[in-house]
Amino acid sequence: MTATVNTTDITRHNITMAPDGRRVVIKLFVPGEDAHATHNRAACMIERMLQLDEKDITELLDDVLNRFSGRHHDILSVFQHHYEVVQHRVPPEIELSPSARTLIGAYFSHEFSVEAAALCNPSMIPHPDQSDLGPGELRAALSLRQIGEGHISSIGFCSVIIGPGAAIRLEDRDGPLTIGQRVGAKHMKHQLFAALGDENIDNEASAYILNSLPDRYDDLEFEDTLSHMPHELSARPTTPMTMDLIRRIVGDDYAVTFPATMPLHQRVLWPATPSESRGMEDARFVRVIDPDGRPAYQATYTAYDGFNISGRVIYTRDLRHFEVTTLHGPAARNKGMALFPRYIKGKKMALCRSDGETLGLAVRDEQHRWQPAGPLLVPHRGWDLIQVGNCGSPIETEAGWLVLTHGVGPMRRYAIGAMLLDLDDPSKVIADLPQGLIDPDEIEREGYVPNVLYSCGGLVHEGRFWLPYASSDVRISFASMPLDRLLHRMTPIER
Repeated sequence: MTATVNTTDITRHNITMAPDGRRVVIKLFVPGEDAHATHNRAACMIERMLQLDEKDITELLDDVLNRFSGRHHDILSVFQHHYEVVQHRVPPEIELSPSARTLIGAYFSHEFSVEAAALCNPSMIPHPDQSDLGPGELRAALSLRQIGEGHISSIGFCSVIIGPGAAIRLEDRDGPLTIGQRVGAKHMKHQLFAALGDENIDNEASAYILNSLPDRYDDLEFEDTLSHMPHELSARPTTPMTMDLIRRIVGDDYAVTFPATMPLHQRVLWPATPSESRGMEDARFVRVIDPDGRPAYQATYTAYDGFNISGRVIYTRDLRHFEVTTLHGPAARNKGMALFPRYIKGKKMALCRSDGETLGLAVRDEQHRWQPAGPLLVPHRGWDLIQVGNCGSPIETEAGWLVLTHGVGPMRRYAIGAMLLDLDDPSKVIADLPQGLIDPDEIEREGYVPNVLYSCGGLVHEGRFWLPYASSDVRISFASMPLDRLLHRMTPIER
């Protein structure tokens, strides 16, 4: 494999990933649902459909299946589900054949190309499957921000093999994609308590609900608790608003799962709640160690509804079953939170940029609320005077916590830098890379969002630091360098 090496000893590898318009999912399509129409187009479409005879129905359905079956998993089940969504439009006295129901489902379906607009902002973690590898090799899983029509972002995955040394190769990412199946979530009472704190809600109705719920509860237990609220409380004028708010808070937390046989690169985490309906942005995955000593994965990302942003965290042990919850507290109100991979002196910590321009360190309190961040790095150099932030979770090394940063300079040009935090007290910056690590070259500067290099996290394998990064939102590339060289280039911070 060939690669180019720049003067800073970082190797830009010659493999790239570009957006692939063939990577599509099936979504519900209801024509005219967002228009201010005087008639319902869905009802009219079904009326026209009912005029077809069975021969036409069979021929049309066969044509659809011939064109689209190879592009999707279990397409018949998707069509059946979409039919069930609109079947109330079918007159109850009409008995439809299975083929007619399936064809109606097809008419109310469309393909969405998940990365037709952009593919960017990867994070890299050790893959849970390390089978069939040679000496010195590591299979790494990459999360990807994939952007399609309407600038809607979802989370995709792929995998690469890194090592030995500077070797790297992409694994297959072909095949049909599938959106995770929504399954019952196990909610946590402390999360609800934290959310009510964010909303400044503390009344008798909210107190009754909190006191009545178990520490972990499902949707049925939640609704049962609400149904048993004493009449004296339910009759209060503020109670309906409180109950609606709590329902929204609980509904924002959910779980999705994928079949065990489905490869990682065919799994798509798609927006599943109104608060993230316009996108799940910039997931920062990190392999963590739980307090019980077991490994797992977590990722923070930004939920966007078209007007507002909010922080979310994903928890998974296997990258197959994902639990999604909302982040709470002052430090969780901006983009770019990145979790440390382990507790430090019993505390959960994260990097964040709660003021929009300064990289800071936040601590989660006993109520699971992220407290205001203390500053670690402020814009102060020519290449980062607009804002600074992280490029993923801190990486633990013997020398300290390695933090990849980004800085924004003239013409909104993004470059990637690095800094080192004290292992026992991450509020202390012990070294910095004043000139930065990597910036857009003449090819990388061109694209959907020009002059931007960005990453959501790298890793270290056998003494070599690996950085997946996006350039101008049109391609994902890879760079690496020996970790000791990177650390040697850093300048100690005088205190």
